[in-house]
Amino acid sequence: MNKGRRLAIGTGAAMAVTAVLGEVGRPSVRVADGASRVDIETLFPAAFGPWRVDNTLPVILPSPDVQRTLDKIYNQVLSRTYVRPDGQRIMLSVAYGGDKGGGMSVHRPEICYPAQGFRILDSHVEQIALDERRMEVHRLDTRLGNRREPVTYWIVIGDRVVATGLDQKLVEMRYGFRNLIPDGFLVRVSSIDGQPTRGWLAQDQFLREMVGAMQPSARDRILGAAQVAA
Repeated sequence: MNKGRRLAIGTGAAMAVTAVLGEVGRPSVRVADGASRVDIETLFPAAFGPWRVDNTLPVILPSPDVQRTLDKIYNQVLSRTYVRPDGQRIMLSVAYGGDKGGGMSVHRPEICYPAQGFRILDSHVEQIALDERRMEVHRLDTRLGNRREPVTYWIVIGDRVVATGLDQKLVEMRYGFRNLIPDGFLVRVSSIDGQPTRGWLAQDQFLREMVGAMQPSARDRILGAAQVAA
């Protein structure tokens, strides 16, 4: 099947899902308003293995227009830089949304990086194993002047990692049948590395160590109910 036909089929499926959601009616109960409130500051450990939060670096804030967009979309945003004794640094950015303003939205790095002047040299999806779960993550190779910043990120809607807009619609529909509006996470790690493949491998190792130090309930929230890796 050629790419054009796959795109047409995917677009048609997304339109069909949207139509079904319209028939179901707009859900009214936000998962984020339930008894188990999320605090992303405590979900992600500040220290684990050789890694510690680097408090010596100033927090780089997004541009005012990007910040206004984030404030509209997300309930909580967490930004940290971790460092290990050999000087290796990994940046973590997490956004949590509970359907602020109606409809769970995500400000994908493919949008926010170019908005801050970066070029995206490559974008693709890979499968990785975290906590014995196999999940799809997005890889970006970005550049700003001489700064090369490989990026890994994934999106969780409700209890599922979603790789495409259609995946997201299907999860929202499943929740909608129960009159629920799912919450969601966007988890992103990045590093400064002139060799993106090397950077992604370092990020994978960082993620494995971070996830291994998390409470089981926290892992379930940020990794979703992914399939067990073979």
